[in-house]
Amino acid sequence: MTGWSSTAIWGIIAALGVGTFLVRFSFLGLLGNRDLPEWVLRHLRYTAVAILPALITPMVLWPNATGGQTDPTRLTAACLALAVGYWTKNAIATIATGLGALFALQAFGL
Repeated sequence: MTGWSSTAIWGIIAALGVGTFLVRFSFLGLLGNRDLPEWVLRHLRYTAVAILPALITPMVLWPNATGGQTDPTRLTAACLALAVGYWTKNAIATIATGLGALFALQAFGL
């Protein structure tokens, strides 16, 4: 047992829910009807470019499937996906290449 009471856990869940609501409301409720400055819009364009690699990199370098050991198959698939992404500038082609390369490399036991 963790030592936390049910009341404390539900209080934490409620506080996190209120915090999440306030963060989202600050953008949608307060700024929803207004035009954002150009510099904010310019920075928001790079959100996906910053978040996707941050989500993918740990799964490539330290995958749970291998017990946290770097896997050459995943590295190769990631490098192929990176090359296709750089060359085509197409997110769907990049994802499809990485997925296809990973499955193909694993199927051939490389």
